[in-house]
Amino acid sequence: MKRITEQLTRPDRREFIQGSAAVAGGLMLGFRLPARAMAGTDVSGAAVNAFVHVGADDRVTLLIHKAEMGQGVYTALAQLIAEELECDWSQIHVTGAPVAAAYNHPGTSVQFTGGSTSVAASWEPLRIAGAAARTMLVTAAAATWGVPADECRAARGRVLHPASGRAMRYGELAPKAAQLEPPSKPTLKAPGEFRIIGRTLPRLDSRAKTDGTAVFSIDVRRPNQVVAAVAHAPRFGAKLVSFNAEAARERPGVIEVLRVANGVAIVARDSWSALAARDALEVRWDEGSGARLDTEHLRSEFRELAKAPGAIARATGDASAALAVASDPLTAAYELPYLAHAAMEPLNCVVEITDDRCDIWAGTQYQSEDRNAAAKAAGLRADQVHIHTTYMGGGFGRRANPASDYIVEAVEIALQLDRPVQLLWSREDDMQGGWYRPQVCHRVSASLSSDGMPVAWHQVIVSQSVLGGTTFESFGVKDGIDISSVEGAADLPYAVPNLHVELHSPQVPVPVQWWRSVGHSHTAFVVETFIDELAQRAAQDPLDYRRRLLSASPRHLAVLELAAQRSGWDAPALAGQARGIAVHESFGSVVAEVAEVSLVDGRPRVHRVVCAVHCGRAVNPGQVAAQIESGVLYGLSAALYGEITLVDGAVVQRNFDSYRVARLSDAPVIEVHIVPSDDAPTGVGEPGTPPIAPAVANALARLTGVRARRLPLAHVQFDGSKQIG
Repeated sequence: MKRITEQLTRPDRREFIQGSAAVAGGLMLGFRLPARAMAGTDVSGAAVNAFVHVGADDRVTLLIHKAEMGQGVYTALAQLIAEELECDWSQIHVTGAPVAAAYNHPGTSVQFTGGSTSVAASWEPLRIAGAAARTMLVTAAAATWGVPADECRAARGRVLHPASGRAMRYGELAPKAAQLEPPSKPTLKAPGEFRIIGRTLPRLDSRAKTDGTAVFSIDVRRPNQVVAAVAHAPRFGAKLVSFNAEAARERPGVIEVLRVANGVAIVARDSWSALAARDALEVRWDEGSGARLDTEHLRSEFRELAKAPGAIARATGDASAALAVASDPLTAAYELPYLAHAAMEPLNCVVEITDDRCDIWAGTQYQSEDRNAAAKAAGLRADQVHIHTTYMGGGFGRRANPASDYIVEAVEIALQLDRPVQLLWSREDDMQGGWYRPQVCHRVSASLSSDGMPVAWHQVIVSQSVLGGTTFESFGVKDGIDISSVEGAADLPYAVPNLHVELHSPQVPVPVQWWRSVGHSHTAFVVETFIDELAQRAAQDPLDYRRRLLSASPRHLAVLELAAQRSGWDAPALAGQARGIAVHESFGSVVAEVAEVSLVDGRPRVHRVVCAVHCGRAVNPGQVAAQIESGVLYGLSAALYGEITLVDGAVVQRNFDSYRVARLSDAPVIEVHIVPSDDAPTGVGEPGTPPIAPAVANALARLTGVRARRLPLAHVQFDGSKQIG
């Protein structure tokens, strides 16, 4: 994924100024959105450019092209624009942008939110958008006064002419400014001039989410709207044979029963009626080969595959030869399960179709692809489909679904009705609907030199492809290697002279996709626990061992040192506790975490997690800390409990009773420390997740002597009989 992230976050500035369609962040200077793209978008005032609208009342509306799913992106991206625009922060209003080429992700033809790239990819483009708008407003004022533009300056929503003492508000100037030719190369502020970037400003969506006025797609109500629930196949790949809807039609509130591609839809006046009637359906399925799927069988198959040669993802030196002459190589096998995204808000959307138009209200991370898929399903052109991106109650990748499954399903239902429909997936639908983080197996072997340092490292990974068949396949899958499967392993940061990494990508009828931190979610666990085990074999402190192996990686060393210092690594742990450490780079950022862990009734209890992050310049430090905290808790849920299993082709887990996530009683004290940096920002939405599982597992190994090689940790028997280190 690192290569993908690099392609998506390093725009060519010259092409940006020229207005290329592949421009970073999508701003084409002088670009005016067509009326059809803006239809239904709640924006008033003059459009200075695609991102900035200024009202006569001086209200500045910023159209944000990234989805707000709790990560605070509306605020952080607004800070980038507002910094250069020189507007009054109290007059800022944000709204979701429509789907248009101006808002495409850098280097791609799609508009989406993912890969922890929102701020990183927008760092320069949105500042240019703000600077261009400011320059145009200053130019408009200068022309009004008949003075040179360089005698004027902008400050807090006004343009000033200090020599004469005159001033004009942005609201007065916006109509005239909007008619000007945008500057080809607006001047950006020097970092020393920042007054908004780098501050922990309150989130712009906090009030709405507190007083209940924030609109999620589950809140959307259109005139004459109905609600639909779909009976899906009980096993992946099953096909509908027939159904009897007689009993369902007799249930109160039921309006219609419809056949759709993936099952049978109940349309009713409300969600309760739809879900209750669905239970009364009699449905026959051809279950196909999916009925033979079984987690234990897959585990066995994956373990055998991991013993065989795979496609080569990395070959440096000759690991096989070095291992062949090693006197006592260490080999370990690791297993990680399928994981559901388990967002708080289940999947849902509202679709309204007229003769030549389709409107969709959805919390989506994948606006362009959802629009295209909806257009195909509805038999419309893409420009006839209008996505209204609402707030969403968590995404974690699931709402950037490669198949646009729930969107297409809702369109299929709406096509058979003459009224708007809200499709609602129940928690059980969501949990059992597939598109999981893949089940994965790793097999790693290493040998050490006389000084305890690794001489050879051979790693074989078995994982379904995540990028295959998606928009990103063309540059994300090469020579049989899905780079998201090997990220964090093929680019191992540790100085190992002989490194060999291979990949098997088995075809399994369980749909998979990106899950928060993607491949890093499993490679970090394997690499960081194996490194810890090598340190133990070398009889070295795990922190010192990493220091030696990362001597050429200053950012890794910086976070390691900061996390160790703030956690008191060198001080004795409390009685009955042990500390574990892990460091991992993902999405351009490096995060180190120290976990303090004990056993309570034989189960892991995480008391404290100290995090250090190197993410370049922190646009909003408070939000950076919040995202790292969120990533830790999300990863801790998976480490302790997360697991999707199949028996006879059926998913066992249905709801949070059987797919447990971390609760308040599980939550540790979390400290986040940011390494000061003047570098451009890098990702923070996902990098907090990968290190937590290995940090906890390493602490448990020090405490009990038991090395965890399978997740979740609920499968590992810790007897507490032996302490190491």
